[in-house]
Amino acid sequence: MTIEIGLMLTGMLAIGFFAQWLAWRVKLPAILFLLLAGIVLGPIGHVLDPDKLLGPLLFPVVSLSVALILFEGSLTLRFSELSGIGHVVRGLVSYGAVVALLLLAAAAHYLAGLGWDLSLLFGALTCVTGPTVIMPMLRTLRPNARIANTLRWEGIVIDPLGALFAVLIYEAIVSRHQGHAVGVFLGTVLGGVICGGVAALALAFLLRRQFIPEYLQNYGTLAIVLLSFTLSNTIAHDSGLLTVTIMGIALGNLRDVHVDDILDFKEHLTVLLVSMLFILLAARLSWPLPPGTLWAGIAIFLVAQFVVRPITVLVSSIGSGMGWRDRALISWVAPRGIVAASVSALFALRLSHLGVAGSEVLVPLVFILIIGTVVLQSATARPLARWLKVAEPDPRGVLIFGSDAVARAIGKALSEAGFHILLADDDWDGIRRARMEGLSTFYGNPASAHADRHLVLAGIGQMLGLSTHRERNSLACLHYQQEFGREKVYRLRNLAPQETNHRNALNDRLLVPALFEEGMTHARFAEWLIRGWRIKSTGLTATFDWPHFIEQYGSTSILMFGIDEKGVLRVAAERRELEPRPGWTVIALVPPEASA
Repeated sequence: MTIEIGLMLTGMLAIGFFAQWLAWRVKLPAILFLLLAGIVLGPIGHVLDPDKLLGPLLFPVVSLSVALILFEGSLTLRFSELSGIGHVVRGLVSYGAVVALLLLAAAAHYLAGLGWDLSLLFGALTCVTGPTVIMPMLRTLRPNARIANTLRWEGIVIDPLGALFAVLIYEAIVSRHQGHAVGVFLGTVLGGVICGGVAALALAFLLRRQFIPEYLQNYGTLAIVLLSFTLSNTIAHDSGLLTVTIMGIALGNLRDVHVDDILDFKEHLTVLLVSMLFILLAARLSWPLPPGTLWAGIAIFLVAQFVVRPITVLVSSIGSGMGWRDRALISWVAPRGIVAASVSALFALRLSHLGVAGSEVLVPLVFILIIGTVVLQSATARPLARWLKVAEPDPRGVLIFGSDAVARAIGKALSEAGFHILLADDDWDGIRRARMEGLSTFYGNPASAHADRHLVLAGIGQMLGLSTHRERNSLACLHYQQEFGREKVYRLRNLAPQETNHRNALNDRLLVPALFEEGMTHARFAEWLIRGWRIKSTGLTATFDWPHFIEQYGSTSILMFGIDEKGVLRVAAERRELEPRPGWTVIALVPPEASA
């Protein structure tokens, strides 16, 4: 039995990894492949039976996993950022969310026959999008910046707010079915709010006073979150989810509390939990579904796609001045994700134990809506964006990590050549200078969790690591290899090959191609700029080809980039020598004595 459990768990771990990897390769939300894997293993293949595998541990495992997922999601909500997210987003996450909740509840009540209590819970669960489903879709969709920002911010903000709605409605349902008075429900809510607030303040105190060493902060946070969840459930029954949600929101908005490293750890942990959890949850589905559930789920999906979302966007965008084309695409894109799947499954487990009628169809209805929205919108959103003429062209832009004189000079040259350039760095002085020179900027480390949520990569297809911080430069390049591909990421050396020894050299597998000629370093490039070298852009013709360029500007000129006849940017790098041809535009670093 022990071997069987071990084999099952490790098999789920491997399948979860494959589903996440496949999602990354095809740029689709991972939840789609995780749910499909669970359905194949469970109701179709009868290979995995979660109830038999985990027995009495199933509910605690699901509960603790969902608690961490809700905490991680709520930790990203920053009230200070709400004022700058725009009229449409504020509408979508406030009164627009309420409209969506009520319309989805009505659909569940009239199409699936759920009682109004479960219908409202269904509406609260399914009015939520989220970053984990929106961001992969935006990478494929590539809409204009206005649409991308609206959808991205909606997912970030409504994720924790929707979870809070769902938890409150769930608490009301449980309180009513247990015969409790309104005072008991209010006591449960108050207990969850107080426990969450106290836990957040306690953790913040420990972090501020550095009573927890840095290497134990992630471990300590994990322990305190789960301890708060279980203690809150003991003090006020079923208040734990509200506690961790309030705790995350409070901790994320307290001043002088640095949670970036904690959030980064929680995001990695959430990937693992989501991968295992969703396979388990999908495997618990019974097949065939309860009578009428499949058709009711499809009907609700169609109503959600073609009625609820357009009405929500229309109501939220009144008075915003947003064009109808932008509204149309935003109305089409609203995939459901992690909160809907995980929380609905946990609630269904609890409600079925209480004997709440209809709880057995809650998860199938939610899963049908998730799969339907992800599949339909992933397949059709890009063609629709092109038809509406709101899609960005093929990503020709360049992300540059760095903002010193070298990064600004290269960025300015590429910008003048017609490419969208975005400089990202956490050096405020360099970012300020870049802005004064008219370059687009992002203040922050482009490989950080903050950048994953806030850095807009619409129109960006390549990355140049030009930072003076050697290790961070390499890490950023590795990070964006996953985003753009191995052939689209380059770095400028910080050390020449002869200056690097085996003690400080990175493993060859961690290196990306070095920019420009062999031996070119950041320091050398900066020194040459100071000595008067300049970046020159010139179009080549049949009568003025690359040899003529070298003859005019000197054999010491260094080829940096080439722009071919189709406007594609080609990068000169070690072991990837360019051969400029007539019709190209070349960008080169030329010596000060070269003729104009």
